Amino acid sequence: MLAPQAVVSDNDRERATRALMIDAAFATAIGALNSGVVLLALALHIGASTFEVGVLAAVPLLTQVLQAPAVAFVERWRRRKLISVGSVFLARLALPIYAAVPFIGSPRIAAATLIAAALLHYGMNAVGACSWNSWIRDLVPESRLGRFFARRGVYGTLVSAGATLVAAGALVVAARSRATGDLIFSGLYVVGFVCGLFSTGALATVPEPQMPPASRGSLTRLLTEPLRDPRFRGVLRFLVSWQFAVNLAVPFFTVYFVRGLGFSMSFVLILSLVSQLASVAVVRGWGNLSDRLSNKSVLEASTPVYLLCVVGMAFAHEVPGMAGQGAYLLLAHLVMGAAGAGVALASGNIVMKTSPQGSGTSYMATGALFGAIAAGVAPIMGGAMADFVARRRLELRLLWSSPHGTERLFGLTFSYWEFFFLLSAIVGSYALFRLSKVEDPGSVERRETVDEIWSGTMRTLRNASSVAGPRLATVFPAAQIIRAREGTRFLLERFFTERLGRSVESETEKVGELLAASYDAQPASDAPMDDLMRQLNDIE
Repeated sequence: MLAPQAVVSDNDRERATRALMIDAAFATAIGALNSGVVLLALALHIGASTFEVGVLAAVPLLTQVLQAPAVAFVERWRRRKLISVGSVFLARLALPIYAAVPFIGSPRIAAATLIAAALLHYGMNAVGACSWNSWIRDLVPESRLGRFFARRGVYGTLVSAGATLVAAGALVVAARSRATGDLIFSGLYVVGFVCGLFSTGALATVPEPQMPPASRGSLTRLLTEPLRDPRFRGVLRFLVSWQFAVNLAVPFFTVYFVRGLGFSMSFVLILSLVSQLASVAVVRGWGNLSDRLSNKSVLEASTPVYLLCVVGMAFAHEVPGMAGQGAYLLLAHLVMGAAGAGVALASGNIVMKTSPQGSGTSYMATGALFGAIAAGVAPIMGGAMADFVARRRLELRLLWSSPHGTERLFGLTFSYWEFFFLLSAIVGSYALFRLSKVEDPGSVERRETVDEIWSGTMRTLRNASSVAGPRLATVFPAAQIIRAREGTRFLLERFFTERLGRSVESETEKVGELLAASYDAQPASDAPMDDLMRQLNDIE
């Protein structure tokens, strides 16, 4: 049942599409009910420290690096369906562990168990995503990929919206008492585990086409080659500094809203939904703007707005009244979601356009790996600094003294969480400086990247944050890496089927010789492949 098939018929592909929609619905429900803000709410419910919250926020980001060795594992074993189904099943075994966490008496043991379960959950999901992406891109015809992911995104969004409302209502009930909260959180994760069983069962019915012949290219060389490019190193400095700056503060927004401002977790969940919807609404507009102008222009417009919103969080406590603060946070998340979509889109585009022709996949993979490491380290460092900033206070006052006395005209007070947001803005200012040094080639349409980011924003949030966008720029392009290492056969077949309208088998003896030579060469760089494509152009 889990073995690859030599031939996958059109009827098999149609049935597979329906099964994948069922998988999408149940998998999205897991995300809305059990990940993101809900997971962080569980951490706060059991009394996790700020450092433990930082580690929990870092897990979804740091586990992205597992996709690099997973590529080699997939290519060596060549059983993508078995790897994917097995990985997601193991990942969902973490859900019953989550469900047991509220009943652990010691807060330290409970927090450690929660983090261990998150490592299992997100780590195995990363491995499964690597094989899943490659598997589905070979299963669904390339001409239908856009419609497939759009339809899957619609299913996911509808289920996510409903599940988010359910989760928000559950969090309201959970706030009534500790005992009630224990039962509510445990129930959410039990329901998530049941959804996981249905999702895994549907995925197991989807056929897997056999992978093309194994490649001989070096994965290490593929990922390190971009580091020799001075122009890409400039882009990488911006990406790393930006991801570090954003994730130094954003994962702690929820903690600040709940512990600092006194809002409920259900309200924070609404904030995350507002941010995500804003991101979905504007991402195609950002894509059109990047095509007309440049990706650097989009970054220069969106990154300062995002940073201003981060700084603005430090002033939320100055707004009078809970109603005023709530409206202020809703507006800030609306703007941050829109700005975050522009940052995520343009970051991916500028990496692709900085890369030489034919090397976009390796450049994006390297950028994603370094970005994920920076994004994962930041909340851990932020959590470790929590005790230091908790005992410090900064006050700025503007006083007017006269013979009649002294009057306070203006005053600002920064303490604890506000320090995180200001520090994040300072590091973000350095990221803006690095952006000014980035060279952006002429504008080239990257519609595929727009579609990828759009479908990404349609999925529910997977990290402990109330803001959409930061993690999208650290998604590892595993499927493209696997395809890039399949060598020149893929390029030859694509050339003849798309550009000449003929199959490889029907070509001349000269083309057959070129194809045979390509199997022997399996070039690790793009130069021999470019020569081969030039010869093919001559044939055309």
